[in-house]
Amino acid sequence: MNAPRTRVQRRPVHGVVLLDKPLGFSSNQALQKAKWLLRAEKAGHTGTLDPLATGVLPLCFGAATKFSQLHLDADKTYVATARLGVKTSTGDAEGEVISERPVEVMPEDLARVEAQFTGPIRQVPPMHSALKKDGKALYEYAREGVEVERAPRDVVIHKLEIRAVDGDTIRILASVSKGTYIRTLGEDIGEALGCGAHLTSLRRVATGGFTEAQCVTIEALEAMDEEERLAQLLPAESLVGGHSRVTLGTEDAARFLSGLRRRGGWADADEVAVFGTQPPAFLGTAHVKAGELIPGRLLNPIEIQQILLNAQQTEATP
Repeated sequence: MNAPRTRVQRRPVHGVVLLDKPLGFSSNQALQKAKWLLRAEKAGHTGTLDPLATGVLPLCFGAATKFSQLHLDADKTYVATARLGVKTSTGDAEGEVISERPVEVMPEDLARVEAQFTGPIRQVPPMHSALKKDGKALYEYAREGVEVERAPRDVVIHKLEIRAVDGDTIRILASVSKGTYIRTLGEDIGEALGCGAHLTSLRRVATGGFTEAQCVTIEALEAMDEEERLAQLLPAESLVGGHSRVTLGTEDAARFLSGLRRRGGWADADEVAVFGTQPPAFLGTAHVKAGELIPGRLLNPIEIQQILLNAQQTEATP
């Protein structure tokens, strides 16, 4: 007879864990594992990585989930390897081989293609993606053997380096805008080289201002005690590190948190991070227009109290 499963006692946890997503995990599987380890009530991630991809996956907990969209839109950097001469049905090593061609690629060919794909480009999203058509994910159509028409998307390749590894393998370093599919980029590079290609590995090394050097693995989290796991949390305001900062006094902060606009001598800005002074705490985001601070995503007083209490407890821990 199986022993009854112990019910996990959830608790309010607020902040961001920078996870090094392992190979073979979906982004949601990695999120649920970390959520269970932290016993968190609420969690979300900041953009899907394929199971075959590894690397930087910011996980948001509690109040931080309100700002996760900001990193869905962030620029990202990837390192990938691609095998030339072989195209697959999925654009990566999981798919079936659909064509093979000889590889005759010279260093000048790599330089030409590097220049060709740097800057603004257009991509047709892959069928094996989570984009939806008539309420159904494209990968679901692909599994049924159905190909649907997809409109090209404008993306930007900020930086691209292509290096030969051996006769039929290249290494791709790409810093890209939101919405860029690296599998599609690898396939398009292969076509431009005249031989086709598919990805054999993919790693996200940076997203926004976060890098792989800051990340923790699932294995490391599992080996920690609860206090050590909580110490991995970055504050919610780490998601708005690139925003201008506005600090409000006690009365203005209370009114701002109730959704009221505040007037001041602030310059116009699309996104600002707003802080209070008593207590010193992150309040949320806003934008400024004609000297008015217009509330955006806001924390609520309970979340702010919990965050301050957790910070005090962490500081008190020897």
